[in-house]
Formats: sequence, structure tokens, C-alpha cells
Amino acid sequence: MIKKVILLSVLFFASPVYAQTASEYTLKVSSKISNQGSGKPPGFSEYKEYPTRALNTLIGYQPNDKIKLDKYGGRMDMHGKFTGFYHVEKLNGRWWSIDPDGYCFIHKGMNNVVMSRSGNAKDGFDNQFSGSKDWAVKTTEMLENLGFNGLGAWSSVEDFKSLPAAIRPMAYTVSMDFMGSYGRKKGAYQQSGHLGYPDDAIFVFDKEFEAYCDTYAKQLAKNKNDKNLYGYFSDNELPFYRKTLDNFLSKKDTTDIGYLSARKWLQEHHISRDSINDIYRNQFLGFVAERYFSQVAKAIKKYDPNHMYIGCRFNGYPKSVPEVLKAAGKYLDAVSINYYNQWTPQVADMQHWGEWAGKPFLITEWYTKGEDSGMGNFAGAGWVVKTQDDRGLFYQNFTLGLMESVNCVGWHWFKYQDNDPANKNVDPSNTDANKGILDIHYKSYTPLTNKMKELNDQAYSLIDFFDKRNKTQ
Repeated sequence: MIKKVILLSVLFFASPVYAQTASEYTLKVSSKISNQGSGKPPGFSEYKEYPTRALNTLIGYQPNDKIKLDKYGGRMDMHGKFTGFYHVEKLNGRWWSIDPDGYCFIHKGMNNVVMSRSGNAKDGFDNQFSGSKDWAVKTTEMLENLGFNGLGAWSSVEDFKSLPAAIRPMAYTVSMDFMGSYGRKKGAYQQSGHLGYPDDAIFVFDKEFEAYCDTYAKQLAKNKNDKNLYGYFSDNELPFYRKTLDNFLSKKDTTDIGYLSARKWLQEHHISRDSINDIYRNQFLGFVAERYFSQVAKAIKKYDPNHMYIGCRFNGYPKSVPEVLKAAGKYLDAVSINYYNQWTPQVADMQHWGEWAGKPFLITEWYTKGEDSGMGNFAGAGWVVKTQDDRGLFYQNFTLGLMESVNCVGWHWFKYQDNDPANKNVDPSNTDANKGILDIHYKSYTPLTNKMKELNDQAYSLIDFFDKRNKTQ
């Protein structure tokens, strides 16, 4: 449900940029969230209206349809260094992805682009596709028609590596599992959306972990000459929690290397256990992050020096900790953020990520679910709205905020297809939820995808508009 509203000039944004554009937020979209994980009985919060803007509410914006694109989807009127591979550069104050031919590029990706042929999805697949190759070709054509140019995490990238030459290649990402695969041998277990670790403490201090990373990364050598590879995720949503220091110190086995490393850190910093506070916790968390990223980056770059290391998809607490971002920035080419619980990207967040890391960021998970899909929508962290049109407005509102930031080099929507309620053999966060741009029968949610296309096709024009406007303010 959308209603026109009159907004005060101050709205709720403290940033000068948003304060001066508050009159663009002339829509309200009703949304609610699941009580999952809140300790409350199963259900949802009450619907609440959120100020929203869209393409048609921007003041003074005129599309520029003269920007030509190269075969990768980069803009041919702006270029950085030609390296033959995707990389990032800061040009005139804005960070850009640079495509293999040297042109400026925004990575507009789709997560979890995989074939589903089980349960309810089988008939839909068989009616539309003759097999995996046909699916890959038609899916690429569909995504490109919607203005997407990349494959995000957990996509079946091998299916897209041998497409006909006439089809524009998708910039794909590879999801690795450095800590996850190591940790499973030592008790790591599946939680909703990510792995859990014993004592909520990753095995980053294990003497064997560095050698494990080296062995595990050898498989990346086969990718080092692939121009279509955008970059590597090393893990997903590692538990860089506020009480990580406490967790290491609370290990029952006082001979454990994690416990000993945490105790040694306290001693070296002349901190007593009784005096631990959040300042010390964040400092230690930065130490843990430094240890993790340094070992993983060394292994990745040893076997594939040509491609980007784009992080471990921060979620929740770590994205607000300067020490973690600073440690990550030493070793990452770009920082990946799974950004939930914000209807509109917060200006302060985006500024901090760039300042703390000294690198650009990508938003690598975000979505909303539609009540009109008829699905339960309890699973997962995304918002619930009433209609697919509302989902499209959320997409436009969110990406407009991202493009205003000079630190953002792309975004990946979660995800390609809805969860099949009949498929119980999945991550608990991926059951019976309307996260996809397609339903389980491979039918498009047209009100959503129309708004995605409208925005995606104008991404470069919109960035120019925001940059020009912000320079005059």
C-alpha cells in the first residue's frame, strides 16, 4: 500500500545530502518483519509505513540514454586502468569497479542463480528449458534484459562459462569456504543463514589454519586467467561478535590455542579480565579480523593474483566496528556487506565503511518479501511488504541510496528464485519465503522486475546525477 505524503525538510536524515533531498521521499510503503529470533511467538510485527523515494520522485533528474556500454556492461565514456581483469579504482573522488577492458562498471548482481528441478519447480523448469545449457542462456538473457550484469554468491557459475560468444558475459563471483570447511572438522554446524562455531569463536589462532588456507586455495589457480571472474568471497557471515573476546576466554579447555591467544593478548595490552569493556572487545575483534584476513588473503593472492578478494560478507555487529573494517581494508580489494534492517541505506554507515577500510564496498545481500505471493515469509531477515510493486519500490529506494555513496561499487539482490516450501533439505533461513524475482515455477514477478529494470538501466546516469548534485551542495 502506497500513499503520497508531505515530508518535512528535516525528515529523519541527519546527513546534509539527505536533508536537502528529503522532499524526494514522497511515498510511503508499509512493511513488517518476522518475529523470528526475537524470542516472541511466531508471527510478524505490525505494519509500519516507511518514507520511500523512487525514480519518479527524484527532483531534476533527466535520464541520459547516450552512455554506451562495452561487452561487459561497463560505461565506455569513463575508464580507469586496463589490466585485463576486474579491479577497483578511485576516480575523481568516487570508487568504481573497472572491467577487464578498463571501463568503469557497477556490479549489479543476482544471488543464488541456480537451477531448481526438485519438488514444485520441476514442471516449471521442464516446460521452459531443454536442459542446463538452455537454462543458462535464457537466464543470462533475462538478467541482462533486467539490467543485471553479474552473478552473486552461490550461483552455479560453471553453467555460465561456456555461453555463446554473442551473449554478454556475466561478471561472476566465487563463494569459498576457508574457515567453514576447516571448522566443520572441528564442530562447526549449520545455523540459520550461516555456520555456527563452538563457543562462537572461529579457529583463527590454530597453527594449522594458515597451512590449510594454502592447500585449500590451490584450487583457485585454474581461475587466474578468467576475465569474467569478478572476485572471491572467502566465507559467509563469520561470527565477529561483540563478545568474541569473552567467548575465547570462556573456553573450558584452557590449553586451547584460542583461549591461550586471547589470554596472551590481554597480558600484552596490560588488561585484566575484570576490566574488559567494549573498547577492549572491539580492539581484540580487530586483532581476530587481522589474523583471519591476512592468512586468507595470502593464500588467495598466491594462487590467483589477478582477481579481487571481496571479503566474507559482514553481517550484523562487525560492520559497525572500525577496528574490524580497518583490518579488512589492509587485505581486501572491496568489502562485502550483507545489509539488513535498514529500509534506506544509512549515510553514516556508507561513509564509515569507506573511511575505516579505505576501500569501496558492495552490498551482497538484501531483499524484501511480498505478502501477495501467498508464501509464509517467516524465514530470513528481509522485510515483508504487501505487494510485488512494493518490493520494486524498495529496490529503487535502496539502490538510489547506494548510488549516492561514492564508496559503493555494486549490489547483489537476494535472490534469483523463491524458496520451494516442499524442499526441506535447505538452510533454515531459506524455507517458504518470497525472496526471488521468479516464483518456484520460473514465472517472473513482473511488478518487481519492471522496477528493477527501470532503475538498473539508468544506473550510470543516476550516479552522474547524484555526483553533480552533491558537488553543488
